[in-house]
Amino acid sequence: MVQRKSTKPVSVGSVTIGGGAPIVVQSMTNTDTRDIGATLAQIQALADAGCEIVRLAVLDNEAATALKNIASNSPLPVIADIHFDYRLAIRAVEQGVHGLRLNPGNIGARWKVQEVVRAVKEQQIPIRIGVNAGSLEKELLDKYGGPTAAGMIESALGHIRLLEEEGYNNIKVSLKASSVPLMLEAYRKIYEVLDYPLHLGVTEAGTVRSGVVKSAIGIGTLLSEGIGDTIRVSLTGDPVREIPVALEILRVLGLRQRSVELISCPTCGRTQVDLALLAENVEERLAHLPALDKPLKVAVMGCAVNGPGEAREADFGIAGGKGMGLLFRKGEIVARLPENELLPALLREIEDYVRDHGQG
Repeated sequence: MVQRKSTKPVSVGSVTIGGGAPIVVQSMTNTDTRDIGATLAQIQALADAGCEIVRLAVLDNEAATALKNIASNSPLPVIADIHFDYRLAIRAVEQGVHGLRLNPGNIGARWKVQEVVRAVKEQQIPIRIGVNAGSLEKELLDKYGGPTAAGMIESALGHIRLLEEEGYNNIKVSLKASSVPLMLEAYRKIYEVLDYPLHLGVTEAGTVRSGVVKSAIGIGTLLSEGIGDTIRVSLTGDPVREIPVALEILRVLGLRQRSVELISCPTCGRTQVDLALLAENVEERLAHLPALDKPLKVAVMGCAVNGPGEAREADFGIAGGKGMGLLFRKGEIVARLPENELLPALLREIEDYVRDHGQG
């Protein structure tokens, strides 16, 4: 069982981060924030996939103004991502966002920081200090000879100090890097000296193929050590694809209970059905089941000879053959069906189970 340090709780809208709350899954839209319709559509898709907080890029005043409509209609709490311009941060707060991501040291004179702090204090919204190895301050790059964990931590502590000196401590922190060993070192070290909640991520992780591996190792390693309160899996392309990966990392570590655990064989020369497509169809159809008394294990096997036995512990399963297949429960065959009837039969069995074991 993973033992987590109890960090300071921070509220982002209705979602609590830290303070022993469950790990929160985040993502970021890649739409033009000024396109309100497209942005809200993507936020809804993220929410449907299981995302719990969403971040939006705010590049100019038009984007900041659009936040009012977006934040008031979003199914998820909205965080405004701000760089350099303190006026955009204040404008975003005025439009009703639920949090900011910025580095106070990058927005200019001290009085500008004070203006931002005054705005967030009035609305009681948090700031995430987001340090990125790829954009460290030049003086720190010179001091440490490039991006290092020590430099990232010094940057974060400097930004934190600016806010604390203004009497503000409603803070979250991230120390992201595209290098997994670097981000591991940075998070482990800052975890020892801070009790602010930590947002975990491997930034610029890459495509689904490479990014999933880097994120699973980086984020998963830290979570297994009890480090981290909220996560984002950063993948190139559609952000909706990030959410199942994040949820699976949490499920594998026992930090999040999903309704369904899918078991599927890797296929071999005995397979006479398009198992990959069948497994994907099952996973997609079962992705949004309601909460259950316990996770449901569903098996999709490619061999009618050994499939039921190999997946004996599954609650339900199907095993494909040549034109025919098996529907089984706890390793026991309950029906032999034409191949095209396997998926509908499996879904009916599961729907009946959910009606009896769902939590509402």
